[in-house]
Amino acid sequence: MTDAELVIRKLAILREHVARARRRRPATADALSADVDVQDSLSLSIIVAIQEAIDTPLASFLAKAVGLRNRLSHAYATLDMDRLWSELPAGLDALDRYAEAIARFLPPLAPSV
Repeated sequence: MTDAELVIRKLAILREHVARARRRRPATADALSADVDVQDSLSLSIIVAIQEAIDTPLASFLAKAVGLRNRLSHAYATLDMDRLWSELPAGLDALDRYAEAIARFLPPLAPSV
């Protein structure tokens, strides 16, 4: 059986990092390419969000996101920033949909004493 409190914590972290990635995504791919600090912070939020998702039982639904995480983790210096910038909205939307789907299956938590 899945530990509901653990899943809830993971979903909270996932949602927070998706929100951070949305806030950090520049208006253009050129702006992303020009700012390595934004590239770093954006990439880290994506990696954390995806990692929280793949640690849950429905990881098979996120195979493409895992591929993105692997590219960010292992080929960061050679990333195509235009591609990252253009793929980011759909990827973040997928993570949101995933978090919502998982949350629907969680039982209500008993009040803490």
